[in-house]
Amino acid sequence: MATEHKISASSRKDEGKGASRRLRRAASIPAIVYGGKSAPQSIQLEHEKTWLASQNEWFYSSILDLDLDGKVQKVLLRDMQRHPYKQIIMHLDFQRVDENQAIRVSVPLHFLNEEKSPAGKAADVIVLHELNDVEVTCLPKDLPEFIEIDLSALTVGDIVHLSDLKLPKGVELPELKLGKEHDVAIVIAKHGTEDVEEAVEAPAAEVPAAKVAKKDEEKK
Repeated sequence: MATEHKISASSRKDEGKGASRRLRRAASIPAIVYGGKSAPQSIQLEHEKTWLASQNEWFYSSILDLDLDGKVQKVLLRDMQRHPYKQIIMHLDFQRVDENQAIRVSVPLHFLNEEKSPAGKAADVIVLHELNDVEVTCLPKDLPEFIEIDLSALTVGDIVHLSDLKLPKGVELPELKLGKEHDVAIVIAKHGTEDVEEAVEAPAAEVPAAKVAKKDEEKK
């Protein structure tokens, strides 16, 4: 069972860009909660408390207990708009969660024991994390906050695929239902010299040089 995470909000009646600007000046965040059997509702949250919550991984991938005017409802964060260069959250979208309906959520991956593995200990081996999160489907009660990958046995040449993940009960990877070609790599351990050798062997400079020579001939 995932840990409960509570955030507080209050309803608001003023809408539009002007109202949103006033809220931000008052250190609040305009937001909306939608979905389920209820109509979409405009809400507002305290910026400082929400900003601190947003520094945690669970804020983006866990079911949140949204305390709205004293009544708690289960929601998922579906969108966050940030200021382009200031540490300001501009807007949030929350979706109500039905306990009896499956949800589709991106869950972070936690890589364990990489430094203890043969690949992690080798000086000439690079361990690449091709994915940092995966999309899962499950009932809300089964949603994990993260999925762990034990890399303690990882050696050079090993590839960890989606199908290698050990999923909690009731959790599925919808990507795997699309075919074997969607069983993509999550972790790759390879020699660090491979990229250098490939770069040396690739005749990348021949094409530009030929184009330059051709242009010189045209000028003559």
